[in-house]
Amino acid sequence: MKRLISIISGLILAGALAANAQAQKIVVGGKNYTEQLIMASLTSQYLENLGYDVSTRDGMGSAVLRRAQEGGQVDLYWEYTGTSLFVYNNISESLTAEESYQRVKELDAKKDIVWLEPSGANNTYALAMRQADAASTGIKTLPDLANAINDGIKLKFGLDAEFYSRDDGWTPLQKAYGFRVGRRDISRMDTGLIYSALRNGDVDVGLVFTTDGRIPAFDFHLLEDIQQFFPAYSMTPVVRQKTLDENPELADQINALSALFNDEVMAQLNASVDVDRKSIEDVARHFLKENGLL
Repeated sequence: MKRLISIISGLILAGALAANAQAQKIVVGGKNYTEQLIMASLTSQYLENLGYDVSTRDGMGSAVLRRAQEGGQVDLYWEYTGTSLFVYNNISESLTAEESYQRVKELDAKKDIVWLEPSGANNTYALAMRQADAASTGIKTLPDLANAINDGIKLKFGLDAEFYSRDDGWTPLQKAYGFRVGRRDISRMDTGLIYSALRNGDVDVGLVFTTDGRIPAFDFHLLEDIQQFFPAYSMTPVVRQKTLDENPELADQINALSALFNDEVMAQLNASVDVDRKSIEDVARHFLKENGLL
């Protein structure tokens, strides 16, 4: 009888411990635009399939999301190295992608926030042309563009007002690559309008973001930034140290997920939502199934 009571007591204790472990909820955060909404849904579905108790808080602004993580209301989300440097830490010096990652990792470690392995997705600025025009002119890189302009080829540019006027924007870019475009050859417009203007032939070169889904959908060619003028915005999972301490396998699991992303993958995922009008949840679920994670 005593042995039976001991066994039952052991089972109750084991059940209580298991329930307590399962009660450790992971809150996945996300910002308020397509790429971030996809990543929040994708990460939540992935972790739920691994057996975690997951809550999702997406659709947040950058500053609000950052404060939520620092305050312990959000455990995990995907951040960009450039955003952390410029917005959260007020660092404006020019750094390589690796230097940027190491700097934010070091800075946030003091706040018990851990930057895991960066993905290959870098959502930074780029100049783009229509594929057919890039092929016919031989302009594949920013040095090619500079040479073409200096040789007298006239091209119309579509830029957003912020990039045109900012201290690390259009004027420094021209200086870095050694070319000059007159004001009459520049159209300043909202960022979203640049893509349609470039597709429709209203401009020849447009300022875009490298993981935007309209790049593959509209058959654009990104001009390679040989000098790495544009700062790195490497998409990276950031997690509270306390959350990692409570979930020892989480870092490896999220790093495995991070390894699946690059610019092309993210652009295709974004296009599935923004161009093909598929639901975010379905796009995320399909990606996980394709990669054997669901």
